[in-house]
Amino acid sequence: MSFEPGRLLPLLTSHRSGRSAVTCEYRCGNACAHPTPNESDNEYFGDVVKNVVSRRGALRAGAVMTATAAGFAALAGTAAATPAVPPALAGKGNPGKGRPGRPVPGTDFDAVAPNSADAVTIPEGYEQQVVIRWGDPVLPGAPKFDFSKQTAAAQAKQFGYNNDFVGLIPQDSLGLRNLLVVNHEYTTETDMFPAGTYDENNPTEEQVKIGWAAHGLSVVQALRDPRGGLRVVPSFYNRRITLNSEFEVRGPAAGSDYLKTSADRTGRKVLGTQNNCAGGVTPWGTVLSGEENFNQYFANAETVTDPVEAARLKRYGISGGETSRKWERFDKRFDIAQEPNEVHRFGWVVEIDPHDPHRKPIKHTALGRFKHEAATVKITRDNRVAVYSGDDERFDYIYKFVSKGKYKKGTSSFARRHNSALLDDGTLYVARFTGDSPAAEIDGSGTLPSDGEFDGYGEWIPLASGNKSFVDGFTAEEVYVFTRQAADKVGATKMDRPEDIEPNPVNGRIYAALTNNSDRGAAGKAGADEINPRNGNRNGHVLEWEEHKGDAAATKFTWRLLLVCGDPATADTYFGGFPKDQVSPISCPDNVAFDPHGNLWVSTDGNALGSNDGLFSVPVDGPERGQVKQFLTVPVGAETCGPVVTDDVVLVAVQHPGEGAGAANPDSHWPDGGSANPRPAIVAVWKKGRWGSGKIGVR
Repeated sequence: MSFEPGRLLPLLTSHRSGRSAVTCEYRCGNACAHPTPNESDNEYFGDVVKNVVSRRGALRAGAVMTATAAGFAALAGTAAATPAVPPALAGKGNPGKGRPGRPVPGTDFDAVAPNSADAVTIPEGYEQQVVIRWGDPVLPGAPKFDFSKQTAAAQAKQFGYNNDFVGLIPQDSLGLRNLLVVNHEYTTETDMFPAGTYDENNPTEEQVKIGWAAHGLSVVQALRDPRGGLRVVPSFYNRRITLNSEFEVRGPAAGSDYLKTSADRTGRKVLGTQNNCAGGVTPWGTVLSGEENFNQYFANAETVTDPVEAARLKRYGISGGETSRKWERFDKRFDIAQEPNEVHRFGWVVEIDPHDPHRKPIKHTALGRFKHEAATVKITRDNRVAVYSGDDERFDYIYKFVSKGKYKKGTSSFARRHNSALLDDGTLYVARFTGDSPAAEIDGSGTLPSDGEFDGYGEWIPLASGNKSFVDGFTAEEVYVFTRQAADKVGATKMDRPEDIEPNPVNGRIYAALTNNSDRGAAGKAGADEINPRNGNRNGHVLEWEEHKGDAAATKFTWRLLLVCGDPATADTYFGGFPKDQVSPISCPDNVAFDPHGNLWVSTDGNALGSNDGLFSVPVDGPERGQVKQFLTVPVGAETCGPVVTDDVVLVAVQHPGEGAGAANPDSHWPDGGSANPRPAIVAVWKKGRWGSGKIGVR
């Protein structure tokens, strides 16, 4: 739907998450206010809910399922006053449980207290720096950013808007030279232009073209600064990818009739990428980026009368007439009535080779089409490539792709091209989760996972491989182009907004952020189950699973709930069994990453606990498993994205600071301060002293 000028501010306090109404409108087309696209009747495994209390003592410390079964409605949708940092985390040393005076390496910092400051708040003893911000120069000839005098030509050479994923790719063994790759997820035009110059109902062509140029990705070379942080420099590698950049379509759906348009009768060439959310750096040195909320950019779905086509659009959340941004007025490819197939050319995983600025980026159709939050790689035991991805929608699914061909080590041009081609031929799977069942169902051996503790089992259901479909009633190309409907057909498990999914490089297990789902348990909607254990799930949870025998190519796995997020003082939270009075409150997990020690780092989006979003460390093994500690918070109205965590530095993308209040009186003036309008930016944080003199989280 489209908001009229002046209608947004009254909605801010009534929105269902911690986001502003403006963020929801411009980021995802206000998806939470629309009916859930997934109306399939897949089994929700409600018959296993009753088992968890007896099997694991209500998840040992959280009483999650007890709260669900005994009237969780009293807790759902209510947010207590902003929780304070626990006393156990406030002082230096942070002994944790079982390791007096010896915190887990990588987590030895004083937790930051929840707050609402218009700043990036970091632990004592650390420093920070803005690496690059919206409008900073990327390409030669880029003018200095001027908020009141923007042009599309300038923006195409400048750092884009609303940075999300951050990838740091070393170019030498010491990491002195690096390639920094950043997504630009979406634009918020009401905040991007001076007050009174942007009319939501009648944007100018130049403003629309600025929006096109502000989407996509930026690649810049970043040098380690001897004083700390990173310094962006002019370089051959610097690059902007926008909605006007040409992409190659590859894989089994390339050339499909569903992808052909009047501008591209081959179905193999697409202009642009948009709504790029999280991503991943591949072992061969390229970047995979997920196209997420593309549905909101396409107008006039209401003109489609064919019931099959209408159902396909509806399943992807595409409906209505004109769009909020009105791009369809200036380019017919955004008008479904004129170009019905253009919408099918978005929603893919794209691959960028930052080492070669002349190489055309790719859209990989073998990985399926949906609202990709990210795509991350793990190498299988027999040296194939597995790619994990979540579909960021309420009640949607988790997917995996396993290549047919074998991976070649290295980051040479040959290795990059060879390994990229692996993503065009393999098997696409969707996940089905079950509760407690005999271990023999895994492999007949009766052997449990190493620690003997698990919440349930799962299987990967094949959807398609090459030109072969495993879904009745679907051709292979229909599986790839209309992946959501194919997954509906095979009974995949509906999840609470699966977002970033990352393999742990130390313990080999896989971790997924489930951000929230306020609709779970609502009238006519599915209720809590063992894998999504709360009705009215406003705070989200983090899932951990172990592929059978640790092999990413396996079709069976065991799973556990690592975190059930929220205020530790409430009964409906769980922190891996760690004492709840010794953790930082955390809400709405979004992006996840790992440090070199294998600790999980979680960034949040839409904190429902009354404080700013932030970044948190979480050990996943040993006595401190589940001890959540807040490392930083971001400014007012901002979301924490990225992140990158190395021994020397933490990088986060501060997305949409101050969003929602409008350009006239913004809620934030970060990062430039004074009366300046806010600008999304990348921030580096490191320990005080010369670069490299101390490691993150090590005293």
